[in-house]
Amino acid sequence: MISPQEIKEQALRWWKPYLQSLIAKEAFFPRQIDRIGKIKPAQITSDFGTLKNEVDALYESSKNEKGIGYWVRTTDKNFRRTGLQILPDCLIFECEEDYLHVIGKEMDSKVFLRNSSFLLEQLPQLKEWILTNPLELISPTRNWEGIVFVCHYFISNPRPDQYLRQLPISIHTKFIEENDSLLQSLLDYLIPDHIRDVKDKRFAFRYYLKHDEPSIRIRFLDPSLALLDQVMDISLTLPDFERNDWPVHAVYITENKMNFLTLPLSPNALTIWSGGGFKVSHLKNAKWLTNKNIFYWGDIDVHGFQILHQIRSYHPQTQSVMMDKRTFESFQEWVEDGEENRIETLHLLTNDEAELYTLLKTRTSRNRLEQEKIPQWYVDNVFQKI
Repeated sequence: MISPQEIKEQALRWWKPYLQSLIAKEAFFPRQIDRIGKIKPAQITSDFGTLKNEVDALYESSKNEKGIGYWVRTTDKNFRRTGLQILPDCLIFECEEDYLHVIGKEMDSKVFLRNSSFLLEQLPQLKEWILTNPLELISPTRNWEGIVFVCHYFISNPRPDQYLRQLPISIHTKFIEENDSLLQSLLDYLIPDHIRDVKDKRFAFRYYLKHDEPSIRIRFLDPSLALLDQVMDISLTLPDFERNDWPVHAVYITENKMNFLTLPLSPNALTIWSGGGFKVSHLKNAKWLTNKNIFYWGDIDVHGFQILHQIRSYHPQTQSVMMDKRTFESFQEWVEDGEENRIETLHLLTNDEAELYTLLKTRTSRNRLEQEKIPQWYVDNVFQKI
C-alpha cells in the first residue's frame, strides 16, 4: 500500500505542470493517483495487521480524516475467503488547496503568482518564457524589479558597446553579474537578433558590451622593427592584434612564456605568445598571419602535438620547430612522465610528427620533454639554420 511519503513524492512531479497551468489558465484539478498498491486476498488473512497499519496511515493523512489533502476513494471487493471488503481504490486531489497542503508549497505558490503577475504586467511578451521556466519565479528573495529594469534597458538599447559599469542604469551593475544566468535566459528570448555568438556564455561578449579582451604579446626579433627605436616587447588586445600587420617574413609561436622571452634575434621576424597552451585559439581570426611563414615550438608531448594540430587548423602553413625525434632523443635525461591521452589520430601532422606523437601516446611513462628543458645553445643553433 502506498505511503503518505510516496504520495507526496508523486504529487511533487506535478509541481511544474501545475505552475504552468496557472499561466495558461487551464484547469488542473481534480488530479488522481491510481497506482496505490494492489491488495491480494492472502494479505487479508495472513498479514492483516500490516495491511491495517498501512491503510490507517493512508487515512490519517487524508482529507477523509483531516478535511484537507488527498481524498481516499474506496471500492467494494468480494474475496472468496473473507467476503466483501471496503478497500482504498485511488487517491484524488480535488482542488488546489488540497494539493498544495500535501506538497507543502502554499507559500511558493503565492510567490509564483506574485512574481508571474508582475513579470507579465511589465513584459507581457515573456508569457512563453514563463511557461518554459516557471521554477525561476518561486524565489521569494529575487529582485524582479531590478531584473525587469535591466531587460527594459537592453530592449531599448541592444548592442550597448560600453563596459558593464558604464551602463546608464540606476541599479548597480554588479547586480547584472550576480544574475547573469537568469538575465541571459531572458535576453535570449527578448532580443534574439542581438546575440553576438549563441555559443559564447560570457554575458558581456554575448550582448555586445565592451569586455576585457585577451592580450597577445609580441616580441620583435629584428631590432629594426622596434617601436620608438627601443621598444621590442609589446602587448595588444586581441582586436588590435587582429587588425594590425607587421612587415615580417617569419612568425614564431611558443607554447611557454620563457621560451618566447629567450628566442634569439632573427632578421625580419617576430615571436608571439598568446597566453600559452591551447590559447593559440586566439590566433584563429588573425588574417594577417595567412601569408606569413609560421613556426610553432611546443613541448614534445601529446598536448604539444595537439596544439600544433590546432594551430594548423587555422593556419595550415605552420611548421614545427624542435618537436622531432632527434630533439627528443638528444635530451633523454630530461624526459619525464606525461599525461595519458585517448585521441587516436591528428590528421594535420606530418608523417614524422605523427610517428613521434604515436610513440608518446603509446608510452605509459617517459613520454614528455618540456621545451624549457632544452638548452639555450641548442635552441640558438636550430634558429640559426631556419
